[in-house]
Amino acid sequence: MFDSLKKEHIVARDDFNRWKVPPASIAIHLCIGSVYAWSIFNPPLTKQFGVVAASAGDWDLQSVVWIFSVAIVFLGLAAAFAGKWLEEVGPRMVGVVAALCWGGGFIIGGFGIMTHQLWLVYLGYGVIGGCGLGLGYVSPVSTLIRWFPDRRGMATGMAIMGFGGGAMIATPIKESLLSFFYKAPQYLGAESAVNLVTEGGRRMAEVNGQMVEVVVASAKQLASAPMALQEGVYVVGTGNTGAAGTFFTLGIAYFIVMIIASFSYRVPREGWKPAGWTPPTAEAASRKMITQHNVHIDQALKTPQFWLLWIVLCFNVTAGIGVIGVAKTMMTEIFGSTLPLIVNSAFAATYVFMISVFNMVGRFFWASTSDFIGRKNTYHIFFILGTILYLSIPFAAQQVSVDPAVTWLVMFYGATMIIFTMYGGGFATIPAYLADIFGTKYVGGIHGRLLTAWSTAGVLGPLAITRLRDMSITSSVKELAAKVDPAVFQEKFGAGIDQLDTLVAAKTVTISRLMEIAPSGTVDPTPSLYNTTMYAMAALLVIALIANILVKPVHESHHMEAEEASAGSKDALTAGRGAPTQAAKA
Repeated sequence: MFDSLKKEHIVARDDFNRWKVPPASIAIHLCIGSVYAWSIFNPPLTKQFGVVAASAGDWDLQSVVWIFSVAIVFLGLAAAFAGKWLEEVGPRMVGVVAALCWGGGFIIGGFGIMTHQLWLVYLGYGVIGGCGLGLGYVSPVSTLIRWFPDRRGMATGMAIMGFGGGAMIATPIKESLLSFFYKAPQYLGAESAVNLVTEGGRRMAEVNGQMVEVVVASAKQLASAPMALQEGVYVVGTGNTGAAGTFFTLGIAYFIVMIIASFSYRVPREGWKPAGWTPPTAEAASRKMITQHNVHIDQALKTPQFWLLWIVLCFNVTAGIGVIGVAKTMMTEIFGSTLPLIVNSAFAATYVFMISVFNMVGRFFWASTSDFIGRKNTYHIFFILGTILYLSIPFAAQQVSVDPAVTWLVMFYGATMIIFTMYGGGFATIPAYLADIFGTKYVGGIHGRLLTAWSTAGVLGPLAITRLRDMSITSSVKELAAKVDPAVFQEKFGAGIDQLDTLVAAKTVTISRLMEIAPSGTVDPTPSLYNTTMYAMAALLVIALIANILVKPVHESHHMEAEEASAGSKDALTAGRGAPTQAAKA
């Protein structure tokens, strides 16, 4: 069985239709690309016990976002180690292992959610699922570059387009599954009708002669529930967010689709070229900085070009991945309080969906465009335009706090959508950029090792956005609490302002709850929580721009020696004795 998965058993005949390969590649990337819809899971995972609102025992947002980060870290690590293995065993073997890891990771993560064991979610979705991401990501890239040497950018754009579009399909599916498995917690009544006490920062109420933990859900919080619920007091631990059931269902579905797609992979024989295609002349290749030589996978790491491109990819990804990880939360926090009639849970979910659409379109558009204007020029556009757009986001957030007009929402929406086309375009263009700089022979392995930049970005992006957000929240809570009448605070939360830190830690006191009792005219600080982060992201793009400017052709001392003679003899050997066998295998 395992022999049928190996590279030598999936070599296609010369008359094989190469357009049969992209659908398999896109299918796998659509499955693993659902990782970009991770923010859909943020609300239910931070309310597993409270369901309608976060309780003291629930996971906080930072812990949940880091699951996404771990998955991205292991994506890069798995890709780095699997790149060389891919060149040896071929894409089918790698695709099958990816299906086992990605589907199995969801199953293990589901058990972690069901038992409220956070480490199991990290292990399943983060570590094992992340390995599946890395294996599934690299398996089609080098294969399609070999099938489409005449359109490298378009080829990688087709493959990686699916990864960007994964969230587009996954978002409505995840929302539907969460609604299907959702169960509302026990309702006790309106806040004014229930005798509440505060113990250790937790809100408690008497139910059947026993004191139990409860949460007080506002109309704004209940607006995100998949069913109509009454504002008031709910018993902690009596409902179900539906997250575990969703994980189990997706794990099984993704495994089946990825297995079928993996068995559809074929690879061309050594030296194969599309009918009627002539490689570009040395002069034409030089204009677009396309080498006619190959650099060995191990030698590539010794070149400055590899590390400059590593910085280019890392900082481009860092600037976008943190925003993707909290997209739904960010949209709600910036505009939910200022434009509540427009920006509700459904609008925020649609925003995540549109991120995926533009991410996917950008991958194909920018990668294909790079075939004409060159990879280096394409990245110049990413960084110059991206810096301007990131700086526009704090401006829109600040203006909407003062003047809640739809204009600022449109500005924010448009800026982020363009950013995400370039974010996706960066991923789709980098394999072709590597093939131009280092040659096609080891591009799969080199690409895999470069994806460690994605791992690093998977830590830097969410770390920056959550840490800077938490700092802004802490500062805003203290400023708001200082403006509130202490007597009103005591009546609202059942404890004095001197217990503010304890109440915040138990999630009893939040910015939204403080705004309910803040003096008239107090500006809600929520829309500005991400301003510092956006300035930091813009600075990273400037550094990436400088690195891209410094990329030059690889010095000839790094080129493989006598590679043309070696390739020629290998092609002759294949033509002389291997063609009938390959045809039979295909």
